[in-house]
Amino acid sequence: MPTLHLSGPLGTSLSVEVEDERDLLNVLRRYGRQGWTSGELPAGGLSLPLAMADNFDWALIGARPYTNGDGEACVLYKGQSYKRRELDEVDTKKLKLPRIVKYSRGARPTDPPHLKEGEEGGVQYVTLISFRGAGRVIEAYLDRDARTEAAAR
Repeated sequence: MPTLHLSGPLGTSLSVEVEDERDLLNVLRRYGRQGWTSGELPAGGLSLPLAMADNFDWALIGARPYTNGDGEACVLYKGQSYKRRELDEVDTKKLKLPRIVKYSRGARPTDPPHLKEGEEGGVQYVTLISFRGAGRVIEAYLDRDARTEAAAR
C-alpha cells in the first residue's frame, strides 16, 4: 500500500496510506488544495511543457493560484508568493531561446545558494516551476476544471 508523506502549511507532518496506487494523484490533489506538500522541488524548479502553463493543476504541489493587487498571476507555495513571468522567444545569430512561462520570486539572503538564479551581487530569483518547449503534455497533471473552462470559451 503506497504512503504519501506530506508537510502542512504550519509545518505539521502527516503520512497518508493510499489503498490503490491509481488514487495517488487524487489524494495528493485533495490534500494539496489545503496547502499540504509532498517532498521538495528541485533546484531550478519543476520543468514542464509550455502547453501545460495555463492548465497545470497547482494542487498537485500544494500551491494556490491567485491574482495580486496589480492584476498579476501568482502562486502561493509554502508561504511564498511566486509571480508569473513570460519570457519571449529569443532568436539571434548567437542565441536561440524558446518562449518560457515561469513562476519565480526574488531570492532572499536566507535561500540556499543552489536555489538562486542570476548573478551574485545582482538580481537573483528562485524558480518554482517553468513551462517551456514542446514536450508531451502529461494529462494526469492538468487541472480538470481549467480544461473545462477553456473548452467552454
